[in-house]
Amino acid sequence: MSTLPPIRVLSPTAILGYGFPTASFEAGLALNPDVIAVDAGSSDPGPYYLGAGVSFTDRAAVKRDLCHMLIAGRARGIPVLVGSAGGAGARPHLDWTVEIIREIAREEGLTGRLAVIPSDMDKGALTAALAAGDLVELPPGGPATPADIEDSTYIVAQIGEEPLIAALQAGADVVVAGRCYDPSVFAAVPILRGYPRGLALHMGKILECAAIASLPGSGSDCMMGTLDEGGFVLETLNPARICTVTSVAAHTLYEKSDPYHLPGPGGALNLRATGFEQIDPARVRVTGTVFEPSDGYFVKLEAARIVGYRTVSIAGVRAPDFIAQLDSILDGVRARVFDNFPDMQAGNATLIFRVYGRDGVMGALEPERDHLPHELGLVIEAVADTHDRANTICSFARSTMLHFGYPGRVSTAGNLAFPYSPSDFKAGAVYGFSLYHLVRVSDPVAPFPFHMSNLEDPA
Repeated sequence: MSTLPPIRVLSPTAILGYGFPTASFEAGLALNPDVIAVDAGSSDPGPYYLGAGVSFTDRAAVKRDLCHMLIAGRARGIPVLVGSAGGAGARPHLDWTVEIIREIAREEGLTGRLAVIPSDMDKGALTAALAAGDLVELPPGGPATPADIEDSTYIVAQIGEEPLIAALQAGADVVVAGRCYDPSVFAAVPILRGYPRGLALHMGKILECAAIASLPGSGSDCMMGTLDEGGFVLETLNPARICTVTSVAAHTLYEKSDPYHLPGPGGALNLRATGFEQIDPARVRVTGTVFEPSDGYFVKLEAARIVGYRTVSIAGVRAPDFIAQLDSILDGVRARVFDNFPDMQAGNATLIFRVYGRDGVMGALEPERDHLPHELGLVIEAVADTHDRANTICSFARSTMLHFGYPGRVSTAGNLAFPYSPSDFKAGAVYGFSLYHLVRVSDPVAPFPFHMSNLEDPA
């Protein structure tokens, strides 16, 4: 017999700043949610944003979404939770998000208690964990080294729900956290109130991407999850979308290497007994998911370091004879570049050709390579240890290809059509992931202490 009333979690958008229809959000508020939660990002856009400490979402767009959420949360007296603040969740991303929140609070006259939870990890502590055997690699990566730790610009760990719960227990009305395990912000309030951890985290796993788990899916629309002690119900808040068993089950498999287990901080979701039921044309009920604690509490690390500087040139190709001989032309250009810059063989610079319209997405893995398109998009990319060197190599490769001679060539003005002037774009620093490992922690809360202040306090 259930003793807890259903609890409703409103997820406005897949990533803070992606937006949502006002009508959908208002429909969600009409259902009286107990919490508004949003995931603000991940490492999905690659290492640059983590390494550089900048957001991949637009400030004005983030402010718009947060404004709706904060006004609604404070008016109804329900908590608002933001995870992976600023996209990558390192200290600069967290500070950037907090600045926006305080700006909204001043402009809208909002009051309340704000908890800020950093997820940055201390390099010295990680080096000690490495020496103690408490830093474990994740396939397909190899073991970490002290240099991997030291060379990283920012290192974050995926926070579980426990630090969020600690902040809520301390009286926080708004919680903003660094990098979070994606379901954490959605599961924290339900777990705090006594709902099953496995069901709460599974619901959070689906809510993290909002209406992507609906048909037609959208990352820019709202989703509601309603949890009781025996399961949870998912529904969209836009009449143009529905949840189906297929759409919800498919999202359960999203980003998973094992269909039956979803690992996270402190354990994993066991999905072997999970059931999906279409309870009406637009809603799905999920049951049976349980949480299984791991032997030791581990959190996942993400870190990035600078690996060079990038310059690119973009061009179009429409000559059938050029297209038919493209592979040999690219080999010839590459050989000319390496001959002109022989020290590239030492690995201090790379030259990459991306051919869109043929194999630009999958490269050598592309199975459809036998047809000849009538036009191609070509990206010439140089990455080197300095800005100037990347510029030099890209410029040389671009000019060499522009005037490269090949059998049957009749053009005199050049082989490439450039859509932009200047033709070369200095893309700046290039980052690579330096850590993608697990680290054992003795306490799920202690590494992630929160700072509490008034929402209306000056920055």
